Amino acid sequence: MPALYVVATPIGNLEDISLRASRCLREVKLIAAEDTRTTRHLLRAYDIRTPVTSYHEHTKGSKLNYLLSRLERDDIALVSEAGTPALSDPGYELITAAIARGIPVVPIPGASAITTALVVSGLPTDKFLYLGFLPRRQGQRRRVLNSIADEARTIVVFEAPHRLLETLSDIQATLGNRQLAVCRELTKLYEEIFRGKVSEAREHFTKPKGEFTLVIGGKGEEGAS
Repeated sequence: MPALYVVATPIGNLEDISLRASRCLREVKLIAAEDTRTTRHLLRAYDIRTPVTSYHEHTKGSKLNYLLSRLERDDIALVSEAGTPALSDPGYELITAAIARGIPVVPIPGASAITTALVVSGLPTDKFLYLGFLPRRQGQRRRVLNSIADEARTIVVFEAPHRLLETLSDIQATLGNRQLAVCRELTKLYEEIFRGKVSEAREHFTKPKGEFTLVIGGKGEEGAS
């Protein structure tokens, strides 16, 4: 029976693709990709010639039925722009629709910015809370942060460069001057991992560029206030 393969791809360094992921992308009949340009760059690097179709936030509604019909006869791989699909990326709807129709959904694990940042943060990794991207509006963002002010677990969030300084300011205002790790451009050429207090991070990243993953100490963590 055809299956939907949920394939993790590199978050930066192309060498981080697994042998299994490479084989799967080569063997399926179609790849549903969040960013076809990024995916084709990866495929060219490994001489994989599988056809690619776009599946992102703006096409997922129109493409869903098409992909489900293809899954009646063909194996399909789902990939995001980088990392593991359906984690703050399109894919959830396709996965749940496939499950509802009895189509096998097979995970092909690999890179994830969440766990990559967490394990190098220097903060506790035994329990953590992942929040994805915080809200864009300051009022909504502060409400979310206030709701986790008493959270003892390590907190992981994504942030865009143009909102980083505002978010760090809101974190300090709501959670206090906690210990955190700010991970920039993970596995890429300009990778940077900053560890320190929120106030120190605000002073360090004066002109943020790249993709950011923030790992924030939970309440009561040594160095938090």
